Amino acid sequence: TSHSPDHAFLTAHEVLLLKDGAVFARGAPDAVIDDAVLSGLYDTPTVVARAPVAGGGCVKVYLLVMAIATATTYVAVPIIRHIALVGNALTPVRARDVHSTPIPRLGGVAMFFGLFSAISVASTIPYLSDVIDSSAWAVVLGAGLVCLLGVVDDLWELDWMTKLAGQILAAGVMAWQGVQLLTFPVAGLTIGSSRLSLISTVIVVVAAINAVNFVDGLDGLAAGIIGIGSTAFFLYTYVLTRATSPGSYSSLAATIVAALIGVCVGFLPHNFNPATIFMGDSGAMQLGLVSAASTIIVTGQIDPGSFDGSRALPAFMPILLPLAVLLLPLTDMIMAIVRRARKGLSPTHPDRMHMHHRLLAAGHSHRRAVLVMYLWAAVASFPVAAMAFFPLPWVMVGAGIAVLFAFVVTVDLMPGVRHALHSMLHRRQDRQEQRIVVSRNVSGTGEVTRPAEGQAPHGSALAAPSEPTEGGRQ
Repeated sequence: TSHSPDHAFLTAHEVLLLKDGAVFARGAPDAVIDDAVLSGLYDTPTVVARAPVAGGGCVKVYLLVMAIATATTYVAVPIIRHIALVGNALTPVRARDVHSTPIPRLGGVAMFFGLFSAISVASTIPYLSDVIDSSAWAVVLGAGLVCLLGVVDDLWELDWMTKLAGQILAAGVMAWQGVQLLTFPVAGLTIGSSRLSLISTVIVVVAAINAVNFVDGLDGLAAGIIGIGSTAFFLYTYVLTRATSPGSYSSLAATIVAALIGVCVGFLPHNFNPATIFMGDSGAMQLGLVSAASTIIVTGQIDPGSFDGSRALPAFMPILLPLAVLLLPLTDMIMAIVRRARKGLSPTHPDRMHMHHRLLAAGHSHRRAVLVMYLWAAVASFPVAAMAFFPLPWVMVGAGIAVLFAFVVTVDLMPGVRHALHSMLHRRQDRQEQRIVVSRNVSGTGEVTRPAEGQAPHGSALAAPSEPTEGGRQ
């Protein structure tokens, strides 16, 4: 628009952002709207069109949500740590633990403050206000319930049945408020029964909660893995939203994932080795629930029929990508359950056989074990997200290179593995040397020489040939 003392000019191809956030386009091309008409627009209750925000602008909105979650979590951690110290909410040193001194926990409370603050501020931003609906607050409510459950468990050590019942309750409340699995983006499969939808949602959420809880065994491990995987999921969700909703790039799933990333980033400076505070069950279960909730929400944004044959793979991403994001936690949980079941133990029976324990036993330092897990989390999640945007052959080549690089780095950072490989190579060389008859040179130089094939060593007589065996082989 251009303004003069008496008139304001608005063409049909331009938009005007009014006080209440509504955007209107009026008139034919090059039509002039005077002050009277312009003032009348402010009283018009109907939204004719909403202006799409430029790609860079909407990214800034999500970055703002991340920044709010990061800052709130970072500032809240010292306060919660002080409360934990005063209340003696400390993690005891147990046989399966890797820390040697009691560490304050309840860090999940600070993480919840970060999540709540980010969603609250997002609900006041005009660009995101339309997508922050009851589902968003259902996620916050579910996160609050598991956070409260975790606080009680961190203080009084609940038994596994009570904890599982609380997890089911939190997942059920969130599902009851609208965050439910309604469709699977595979061949247009829809869950026809509301009861089945509720049950499926609870199972998915509880599985994610316990997967993250199982992997939370080293300083910074759970927050880093979820933060890395959520970054890949955010990129996918954002690009998906731009493809499916070209008129508006606002997305509830992207907003929640942005807040989740911010929470992880804000907590990591306090939790990375050497940690000054642990997130405890209140934080680990919260990360699992929010990760599952964002996955459930994004499944409703895809119409599988909108993708043709060459672009059909993105329709499967809401299933493949969350599995990739939680690949390490889920794998660790499944291995633990199977391992304990074979021994006749409870699935919740503690041991020192988790992935991070194995890395430590193989020769890793604490920090290196965490960094290796970070690397594999990135290798698992980012190539899967890239499948939605790049040709599959390119992604497979890149994924292969990434896996090879991760393997080389993992082995190089593991003194125990290096020692085992060197020992294996030395044993193989020794066996080869034993098969070769060696003798010292007649000249007395002490050099060791290997006789040519079929030739006897120096100073020895040729052995008489033995009887030929079957097939004529000696």
